[in-house]
Amino acid sequence: MSLLKHLSCVLILTLSVLTGAESANGYYMRWNRCIYSSPDLSDMVYIDNFYINKFLFTQFNSTVGRFVGFSKNGMSLAERWNKDIFVIAERAGVDIYCRYYVKSKDTPPREKTVKPKVMLSSVKQAGGRHPAVLMCSAYEFYPPHIKVSWLRDGKLMTSEVTSTMEMADGDWYYQIHSELEYIPKSGEKISCVVEHASFNKPMIYDWDPSLPESERNKIVIGASGLVMGMIIAAAGLIYYKKKSTGRILVAN
Repeated sequence: MSLLKHLSCVLILTLSVLTGAESANGYYMRWNRCIYSSPDLSDMVYIDNFYINKFLFTQFNSTVGRFVGFSKNGMSLAERWNKDIFVIAERAGVDIYCRYYVKSKDTPPREKTVKPKVMLSSVKQAGGRHPAVLMCSAYEFYPPHIKVSWLRDGKLMTSEVTSTMEMADGDWYYQIHSELEYIPKSGEKISCVVEHASFNKPMIYDWDPSLPESERNKIVIGASGLVMGMIIAAAGLIYYKKKSTGRILVAN
């Protein structure tokens, strides 16, 4: 399993190499890291840390381009290394070590486009102004840039629409959700439009308000029970009125 699998939820990859050695004065350790978040590796940062007894005393950061000391001895060592050929090799580390390693070992989906999985659903609103709310959700797509819009009878909806930002959902994929609040009308057609690099044209997903058979059965059963209850209640009321007026006949 690649390192991206472990760290995809934060979209930062850290490749580390640890080396250490015992000496009479303590334990020395060197820790190299490559950190990036962009798919094209343009923001790659190479960091080389030097520790003694778990204390960071000198560090090289490719964004700074030189060694920096964090103690008196560390600053003295950093000054000497910055005048040495060692610093030239460190500056090349971002390309020779980081980008080379990532390109040769890492195989995330960033080099290709992944089509989103789109789902339309009706959601319950909490105190909204409109009786109906639709949600259009797109999952597991790459790259992250995507556009979600709504059509009502072929016309673009510009109001009563709320959308989330693209959110990472793991494994370098993204998700987005858009809601439409509206007042339903008979015979209307509402669609969610998704535009993404994985499509050669905008994809239109029509909302189907029809319910599954199981849901229809629940409604029929509920309606039947309601009608039966109303009939029984009406019969009881008629019986009570007749009895109260003395028009109830009692058989011998």
